[in-house]
This record gives sequence, structure tokens and C-alpha cells, in this order.
Amino acid sequence: MSKEKDSRLIANNKKAYHDYFIEEKYEAGVSLHGTEVKSLRMGKCSIKESFIRIENGEVFVYGMHVSPYEKGNIFNRDPLRPKKLLMHRAEIRRLQSRIAEKGYTLVPLQVYFKNSLVKVEIGLARGKKLYDKRQDIAKKDQRREAEREFKVKNLY
Repeated sequence: MSKEKDSRLIANNKKAYHDYFIEEKYEAGVSLHGTEVKSLRMGKCSIKESFIRIENGEVFVYGMHVSPYEKGNIFNRDPLRPKKLLMHRAEIRRLQSRIAEKGYTLVPLQVYFKNSLVKVEIGLARGKKLYDKRQDIAKKDQRREAEREFKVKNLY
């Protein structure tokens, strides 16, 4: 996420870091309707099962669940509707050429407010194999064990 003071995290996709190697990160705006923004201000968003596609030179995020705003009644939209991401044309072309390579995909990493705008951090990702995931889990266990030992040593 950006290092600015006026940014606030709404949703995080930890599963993406477990399933993919993130090679590049991009920031994109999101085209939303009024009640969706109000719902996001209340933190009601999930990107766990979402993915990104490029269609006709435009970037869309699918499966991003923005819960309906409680007081929105007839103005609420479908919570799972595809949302258009706002990026520069040159960035989109660069991403499209990278996705054409075998094994690359786009995944949303996090949704956050930057000043008053809703932004999505996109990761250009390459899928992990099962043995890569096992290595990551083993490293995490080693780190956790080392921290536990360090904590025990410092107590005495």
C-alpha cells in the first residue's frame, strides 16, 4: 500500500500471496456508484475470490463483493457486478502483453482509500506450484519457531 497518511485499508487479499508470486504491483481507480462507496467507507468489501480480466482494452475486476448499503434501498447495485478499473492505456497494453505469456495472471491485492478515492492494488502474478507453497509454509514455521525461542530466552 502507498505510504501516504491519508490512505485507509478496506480489504486485503492474503490468499494471493500464498497462491502466487507477485512480480509487479499497479494502482488502479475503481468506477463505483454512490451507495457502493458508502458501503466501502463502512469497510464492507471482500476480494478473496476475485480476479481481473482485460477485455477490449478495458480492465474489469470480477467477484469483488461490495455489500449493499443498508440505507440505499432502490439505489443499491448487484454486490458482485463486474467493476471497471481505471488505468492508463499504456499500462493496460503492458499488462496485456505480460498476461499473454504463459503462467501470468492479474490478481487484486488490496482495496483502500487514497485521500477520498477508492483504489485497488493489482498484482501481476505467476502461479505457485505445490512445492513452492510447502517451502513458504516451512519458512513461516521456522520464523515462528525462532520468534518463540527468542521470546522464551528474553523472559528469563
